[in-house]
Amino acid sequence: MVDVLYSLVDVNQRFDRLVVDPLTIRNLNMTSRTIESMYDQTFSIDDEVLSKICEKILCRIDHQVNRLTVEQYSIKRILLAANYPQLYSLSLINFEGKILSEYLTGDSILCELVSKQITHLNIDIKDANEELSTTTSNIFILILSLCKKLFHLNFGDLFFERKHWNRFSCLPVTSYPSSTLTKLQINVSTFTECLFLLDTHLECLSTLIIHVNVIYYPIQDVDNTKKLPKLKHLSFIARTYTYYHDIHTLVFPLIRRMINLEELKLYLLIKIFDSNFIDGTQLYDQLLFHMTKLNEFTFSIQTLVYRCKTTISLSSNEDIQRSFDGREYQQVGSYVDINSHIIEAKCHIYSLPYGFEYLPEINNSFPGGMFHTVRYLIMIDGHSFEHKFFQLISDDLPFLEMLDVHNSKPQKDKQYSSTRLITFSYLKLLNLKSAHVDYAEQFLFTKMTHLPRLLNLCISYESLTMITKNFTINTKCFNFNKLKDLDLDGSFPRPENFHQYFPLL
Repeated sequence: MVDVLYSLVDVNQRFDRLVVDPLTIRNLNMTSRTIESMYDQTFSIDDEVLSKICEKILCRIDHQVNRLTVEQYSIKRILLAANYPQLYSLSLINFEGKILSEYLTGDSILCELVSKQITHLNIDIKDANEELSTTTSNIFILILSLCKKLFHLNFGDLFFERKHWNRFSCLPVTSYPSSTLTKLQINVSTFTECLFLLDTHLECLSTLIIHVNVIYYPIQDVDNTKKLPKLKHLSFIARTYTYYHDIHTLVFPLIRRMINLEELKLYLLIKIFDSNFIDGTQLYDQLLFHMTKLNEFTFSIQTLVYRCKTTISLSSNEDIQRSFDGREYQQVGSYVDINSHIIEAKCHIYSLPYGFEYLPEINNSFPGGMFHTVRYLIMIDGHSFEHKFFQLISDDLPFLEMLDVHNSKPQKDKQYSSTRLITFSYLKLLNLKSAHVDYAEQFLFTKMTHLPRLLNLCISYESLTMITKNFTINTKCFNFNKLKDLDLDGSFPRPENFHQYFPLL
């Protein structure tokens, strides 16, 4: 959008065409995203470009702008350049916590705007996990206090690749003001923070999208019994394994407090000892039976069973599928991995079509299917991953951005010439540090795999020297030309031709 606006400076005819079509500028993004690597991104605009847009363009289109995206270094000039009378949605991108706090506490145009006009607010704090928890908590409180018309708030969950884990229990409940907020999207560090948040004065909240880092019994006395009748839409995601006891005594009771829930999205990884997999019967008895107004249930639940007693009987995949029959579920996918030689067994159950950015760690038992929403995947197995299995992954997870491979077993079938080229069109980060060198060959040789967007590579120096034969093979043989970050195990001697292999490093 910035480039489009800059091209209109002093070009009246093209500018007039733009104004005729207000859809073009209703959603005005005044950032320029530059990706140095998956975790190193900038959003600033060139100073000269910004000056000309502020001087000659914004004052002529401000009455058509409904949604505005700005970053820390240009916000003041952009807000001073025009009035934006129709603006209702504001996104603040890549702000330092201290700077954002100063903007929200000072006598600034931003305070005026968010307090009287903004109904939808998106907050992205740069390096937020390095900030003091009180800093981000105070910013959250400031927003609730200032924004008298605010309905929707996304606090720190704008980008898939970076999560800010908020802590709110460091401040007393009385610090949190009453709010008009009806929709909140947020990440919290622990389940305690989730309970604490729902115990504050969010009386109007009807939609909660929450990502919880870890779940364990609250160390503080937070009420988990009070009904939450206003909540009608819940998305609850927890990507770390949680003991079944904590799911049974904490998470499920929380959901049952939402007596008028109409839509539930649930992602859980559960570990349990000497018991059977979670299936459709348990989900119905623990949740659906109590959710009388629920009309949409999207879920992905993986159970990891530790069989300390080898006599325990585990359900087959057919048993799991039958447990969903006749219980008002939509179409359900499942697969089971039981190996009699190891104590671990897994079962993954999920609603279809699949609706999450994450897929629980998979192995060779993964059956495939349509997983077009998945962006992050961990692959782990005690048996080798073969070329055909990676073909399945690339076909069924076409928008995968981050892949982590754990497998110490060499591949058995390395006859790649008879198979088609594998393509991961959107893969940006590849972690092979815990993988056999065969998987480095599989992914990094261009004759086997095409990785047009690979930015970050994590690999052992030993594997790197093995596949390049001590940096003697032709550099065009590898998927290195777009790499901007290389994570190796400790320091290493750079060969003289290192830059030829990694031109952007």
